[in-house]
Amino acid sequence: MPAPSAFARDLYDAVIVGGGHNGLVAAAYLARSGKSVLVLERLGHTGGAAVSTRPFAGVDARLSRYSYLVSLLPRKIVDDLGLDFAVRKRTVSSYTPTVRDGRPGGLLIGGGRDRTAASFRQLTGSDAEFAAWEAFYDTTRRVAERVFPTLTEPLPTEAALRERIGDDEAWRMLFEEPIGVAVEDRFGDDLVRGVVLTDALIGTFADAHDPSLAQNRCFLYHVIGQGTGDWDVPVGGMGALTDALARAARAAGAEIVTGHEVTAIRTDGTEAEVAYVTSEAPGTVAARHVLVNASPQALAELVGDRPPEPAEGAQLKVNMLLKRLPRLRDSAVDPREAFAGTFHIAEGYGQLATVYAEAARGELPAVPPSEIYCHSLTDPSILGPGLAAQGYQTLTLFGLHTPARLFADDHDKAREHLLAATLAELDAHLDEPIADCLALDAEGRPCIEAKTPLDLEHDLRLPGGNIFHRALAFPYGDGSTGRWGVGTGLANVLLCGAGAVRGGGVSGIPGHNAAMAVLGR
Repeated sequence: MPAPSAFARDLYDAVIVGGGHNGLVAAAYLARSGKSVLVLERLGHTGGAAVSTRPFAGVDARLSRYSYLVSLLPRKIVDDLGLDFAVRKRTVSSYTPTVRDGRPGGLLIGGGRDRTAASFRQLTGSDAEFAAWEAFYDTTRRVAERVFPTLTEPLPTEAALRERIGDDEAWRMLFEEPIGVAVEDRFGDDLVRGVVLTDALIGTFADAHDPSLAQNRCFLYHVIGQGTGDWDVPVGGMGALTDALARAARAAGAEIVTGHEVTAIRTDGTEAEVAYVTSEAPGTVAARHVLVNASPQALAELVGDRPPEPAEGAQLKVNMLLKRLPRLRDSAVDPREAFAGTFHIAEGYGQLATVYAEAARGELPAVPPSEIYCHSLTDPSILGPGLAAQGYQTLTLFGLHTPARLFADDHDKAREHLLAATLAELDAHLDEPIADCLALDAEGRPCIEAKTPLDLEHDLRLPGGNIFHRALAFPYGDGSTGRWGVGTGLANVLLCGAGAVRGGGVSGIPGHNAAMAVLGR
């Protein structure tokens, strides 16, 4: 027999399945509107992939273990919910090291327009690429200014969004033609082309010319945040956001319980029964609405439907703690600048195409591409006072084109091989091995951990390790997912996780939109 309910009531206006950031956003909005809300979280803590942890034994460094930068979170949500949460701008956008004519150099983007222009000129020998860069990103910025505000509005149709953008060339470039066409038409330098393309490949396994346009959708979401495309550092780490959301939800009256795994949802369209299990016993609770902050696959299983095929993830996430930043072979650049923004490794345009082809054949990349940034340069608060005083720094590495299929046969061996190859590519641009800079934990082990798509599937139940839950969708609809893009075909069951239309990334947008759907706004 199910255990007696330990909740405040037997029937809630909304039961939210999953306490990740989107579920907490929905809970806070609904509770602030006077609705009774219960959040059921499987794990022993809230936050999902947006958490901060101390992964290294005995070391006071609180790292954003999975998701790590903020772009898509609208200021509207922060203000509406009164969140005690802030972000900081990075002083440098990116640095991409290279070796040309036997000499180390690189492309530094940041530090002012003149400095960026000079870096382009030094790399390419003219001002043409910088002019193309400015023109290209002027276009994406205009699109961002028009598209980003729509993400927290009722879902527009394709025609309405196109009219709002009001630029046929930009629409064709981003929504109709593979992004590789625009990159090759506008830029001539292989390194510059690669830097542009990387935003289309974050967690997305696709070629620049993939006819599915999966790369275009990924690119779009990476350049529209805040209407500027800026990627900012969360002060206190990503866990600071979800902690603030949990506080806001509870302060508004929402109940949040952990260690409660939802096993089924049964609904007649008006009232639903949510079954769950704890370490002690199973139970049920009734709800007028159920919001599922989990993948579309999990939703299908909960309601008894056949789950869709997962879209596999394709990334390697590596967290490191260093005793000091490494010296660079390019002595003209200060490591504190190079690592303050996105440090691109082996991400030339030709290299990205080669690695995609290797991985598509089922081979681990010989020259794995990745990008790194140092959170603690912008926000030292994630380090304990002792570490900060000694000059310790964090490094977050995100590897591309490593689909889940590559780890299916011997996961641990493949992960070890890929990590070694990735660090070797980083070492090629350093004046000292990265291993010499790694801090040691309380047991004398190097402070480094790597997470593959299969690790994310195991740790967070992301199908195929896909960080977006499924392939991203363009931010418009045809009515099939309802007015807010969160409908499921069941009248009182909504999808409020990253798999909703306009989901993906740390945004809170699906949570906001699901709450608006419940409230009838």
